[in-house]
Amino acid sequence: MTSENLNIMKDECWGFIPARGGSKSIKLKNIHPFAGRPLMDYCALAAKAASSISRVICSTDSVAISENCKAIDIEVHNRPSELGGDQIRVTEVFSHFLLDMNEKEGGVAEYIAFLQPTSPFILPEQLDDCLELLKSSPHAGSVQTVVDCPHQQHAINQRVIVEGELRFAFADDQFTSYNKQLKQPHFLFGNVILVRSEAALEQNKVFAEPSLPLMIDYVFGLDADGPLEFPMGEFLLEKGFLELPFLSQAKTAE
Repeated sequence: MTSENLNIMKDECWGFIPARGGSKSIKLKNIHPFAGRPLMDYCALAAKAASSISRVICSTDSVAISENCKAIDIEVHNRPSELGGDQIRVTEVFSHFLLDMNEKEGGVAEYIAFLQPTSPFILPEQLDDCLELLKSSPHAGSVQTVVDCPHQQHAINQRVIVEGELRFAFADDQFTSYNKQLKQPHFLFGNVILVRSEAALEQNKVFAEPSLPLMIDYVFGLDADGPLEFPMGEFLLEKGFLELPFLSQAKTAE
């Protein structure tokens, strides 16, 4: 099946969370406690609070993650075991989801908010803004939030080790762009991708092209992918560097 066979539900937007059970850095990382809640709750509850998203669905191969989804009223799409390994590209999981939902339910949303469970600092209004930008740009395949790239992480500053020697990966560029002011601005991925379903399937890309940027503050781009980022993120919340008011509303509703 190709994108031509998709029955597109015009103007509909779903939230999609890929959350496999296997994790090498932290066991069951996607539901590991983060500031008092399972990690994936943050992106899921942000999507539930967004006015633009009608459904939030988690693709998982884990019973424990499925149970957590039920606890916060998130739909579960059962992922086949062959799509659960760490060598599986997320585009394969996403394509399977789109095609399976199209077959079982007769269609898929025109837009999908692709929510990484390791991005805990998504705001509902960021999701709404992404959709508004994508809807206003018919030529675009996706919108992604981005944050400023710190100077020391800039591509031109990266090093490689060759035969035991440390060298700049882009030595000529580093020589001519030796300070921050001379470097072309670079950006890092922020916290969410919002994509047109047809474009994602046709291109076999989550970051379907052309992709448009939506700038957000650097602090919202935290990726809790390893043991170091968990205490870092909890510190940012505790010290008030950012606020997630929808969480308190979710606790009241529960």
